[in-house]
Amino acid sequence: MNRKKIVTLGGGTGSYMLLNGLKEYSYDLTAIVTMADDGGSTGVLRDELGVLPPGDIRQCLVALSDSSVIMRDLMTYRFEKGDLKGHSFGNLLLSALEKITGNFSTGVEEAIKILNVKGDVLPISEDDMRLEIILQDGTILNGEKELDDNQDIRKKCIKDVKLSKEVIANKKAIKAIFDADYIIIGPGDHYGSILPNLLVKQISESIKKSDALVFFVSPLTNKMGHSDGYDMLDYVTRIEKYIGKNRVDNVFYNSKIPNKKVLIQYEEKEGPNSFVLCDEKSTEFKKRKFKVVKGDYLQNKSIDKKFSDSIAHTRSFIRHDSHKIAHAISFTINNDDNKLNSIEII
Repeated sequence: MNRKKIVTLGGGTGSYMLLNGLKEYSYDLTAIVTMADDGGSTGVLRDELGVLPPGDIRQCLVALSDSSVIMRDLMTYRFEKGDLKGHSFGNLLLSALEKITGNFSTGVEEAIKILNVKGDVLPISEDDMRLEIILQDGTILNGEKELDDNQDIRKKCIKDVKLSKEVIANKKAIKAIFDADYIIIGPGDHYGSILPNLLVKQISESIKKSDALVFFVSPLTNKMGHSDGYDMLDYVTRIEKYIGKNRVDNVFYNSKIPNKKVLIQYEEKEGPNSFVLCDEKSTEFKKRKFKVVKGDYLQNKSIDKKFSDSIAHTRSFIRHDSHKIAHAISFTINNDDNKLNSIEII
């Protein structure tokens, strides 16, 4: 029997979480990763060495790695002192491989061999991909790092994002999309990890034309100035702006509310009513064709934030659970709709 081919589209912690769960199943996995990141260790290496951003690629490589625990720990290790403070060893390795091979993708291929990666990890583009953030008052901010570092966003709110210039999509990424049985978008930061991929026109057009089923993993929470008041349908609508209306087939929505203490802690940071809701009774919702796969997808254990991580303050402490969401996706793939019982489908 041919193994199902799954392509994931995203970046950062969200892609790491998803891939770490899916690798336990017998799928052919390909992670397509945003190249718009320019914050933290990644941003320093981009600016100082002129390399492509390694951070999100590194996380996907580690997630799919079948190497020893010590090797995986080495790739995520961050230096705590000296000139290398804040840098991840894995970021340095990928940057060095790019310099040695003369090409970022070739360097990633070598890292795949070193880490015994079960699957493929592809940069969405090898061009210098940079994000522009347009605020509601017309102000334009340059760089993905501004999403979390610029307080004007929290006051003025994001209107839209775009690429500073058009980039050419990785041909292997386009081929993977057309070969895929399933394309999974998310989870991840809406403006930082998800939309940058869809802003690459060849990618969004390929998803439109692909025969693959499209799954979307809905965010758990909203962010102040980014997505205030968004419900699940708002996110789907914004994604389908790029890939076509009714292109999303299934939405994986977490229906488990975090415990009160955690929710209050999050809302103190991001504002009231930050939990993403799903209004099934709205007229607009009833017009849509996608199915909602609801369940408890919350990670229960607390998140450890490392002192050496210069962008630790940007990382959410309410996250999806790798194994729960991977189980829900696999269950949906392997069962007819009318046979689903452990996961409620609307």
